[in-house]
This record gives sequence, structure tokens and C-alpha cells, in this order.
Amino acid sequence: MNNRKPKNSKGGQQRRGQRSFSRRSSKPSSNEPKKVDDGSMRLNRFIAHAGICSRREADTFIIAGSVEVNGKVVSEMGYKVLPGDSVKFDGRLLTPEKMEYVLLNKPKNFLTTTEDDKGRKTVMDLIRNASKSRLLPVGRLDRNTTGLLLFTNDGEMAARLTHPRYAVRKIYHVVLDRALKVSDLQQIEKGVDLDDGSISVDAISYIANATKREVGIEIHSGRNRIIRRIFEHLGYEVAKLDRVMFAGLTKKDLPRGQWRTLDSKEVSFLKMIGKRS
Repeated sequence: MNNRKPKNSKGGQQRRGQRSFSRRSSKPSSNEPKKVDDGSMRLNRFIAHAGICSRREADTFIIAGSVEVNGKVVSEMGYKVLPGDSVKFDGRLLTPEKMEYVLLNKPKNFLTTTEDDKGRKTVMDLIRNASKSRLLPVGRLDRNTTGLLLFTNDGEMAARLTHPRYAVRKIYHVVLDRALKVSDLQQIEKGVDLDDGSISVDAISYIANATKREVGIEIHSGRNRIIRRIFEHLGYEVAKLDRVMFAGLTKKDLPRGQWRTLDSKEVSFLKMIGKRS
């Protein structure tokens, strides 16, 4: 986004839906002592991480007596396994897969898919050397949309980050074919009726020190091509679309076409999504 910050559209006063797109900060709200991490993991989660099935399906197998821990059948819900425990599913020894998280700054002309029968370039070509595990993209970006795309083998996290219930924040830098009218900006704030239902954004404003062709827009909807469709509905064409923030992650020090692994703090933050009350 060229380090430009969206500004309010009128007199410096913040309108409804228009706010600074700076990263939120949070402070601990509890003085409770920290729990000691003994490395234990719920049995259903262990099975899910081994790639057998989902946690819900694992519960069914546990109740059915299909799982053994250290040579004994375990049918207890909520049972926790410790590092070094031997876990077998239908007689087969399980090894939980290490969860990995990779962030890509996607360039144009790459499909967000694991393979393409027409031989076109996909985002998997860009992260080919990132991991030996099978990482999958979390959500998608259009072929011509650039910016942040997360990959992981953590299916549970991916499900939370893409579920509308958790309203994961996404911020885009939009460049239009012509200046956006103030009246149209206000219309987008109020909501736009599309063929598949109405849509409203969380925030929108012009980009500071730029022409009115450029806007910052925050949205949590995951509907297909939603930003492009909003502007097309009002008679504009999106010339460039770049996702500059996803679930608190930014493009800082991540050049276009490059990837990096998330650090432990970033992973911990993502794991909290869906667990916050």
C-alpha cells in the first residue's frame, strides 16, 4: 500500500464505518497464574493432527473403541495423551504431523489452487520449497489480486479463519479506473445490494496523499470476488487489488512473490481466533 494510510473522507472527522486501519493491540486482562504446558494433547486432536479425520469424527472412533493408547483401548472423551505415548488407530501407530504456517505475498497471474489442468501457474509453485508437508491455502485470492495469502496444514485453524462467524479482518488497497465519488463511498458504507444479497463493509476511506482513485477497504466477508463486484455494481473497474492485512498479519518485510514462516507469537494470535469470548 506504499505505506500510505487511509484517511477520513470529510474534514478529518471519522464517519461511520471509517476508521484507521492500524493493527489493534491487546493487553492481558487477567492476573490468573499461567498454566504449565506439559505438552499434553486431547486424543481426538492428536488423531486429527495425524491426518486420519476431523476431531468430531475422531470422537466417534474413540467411543467405538478403535483407538489404543500405550496398548490399552481408550474410549474416554477428553482423554489427553502425553509426549512419548504410543497411540494406535485400528492397530496402526500414529504420528501427529507438525503444524506449519507460511505467509505468502502473492503476485499477479497465479491461481489460488493446488493444481491447474490447463498448466497455468499456481500459488503452490511459489511455496514449493517452504515445507515438506502438504500445505493448503487458507481461502483464496483471484488470479489478478495480489497480497497476503496464508498456507497451513492446520485444518482446524484454516476452518476458523475462513468461517463467517469469526469475522476475520481483511484490509485491501484498491485502485480504481477513475476517482470514487464521495456519494458512492457513502453508499458502500451503507451497503450495496448484489445479486446474491446485500453486502456492507467494515470500513472504507480514501488513501492519504493519493488521488481519489485509491481507497482502503476493510471487510470480513469471504464471498467470491466481493470487492470487485461492489465497485462493478457502482460502475467502476478495479485496476489493482492488493490485500495488505489478513487476520492481523501484514506484508511488512515481505517482498512480492516471497514467503516466510510465521513466528510463535503470530501463530499463538491466530490460534486465539474463535476462542475469544
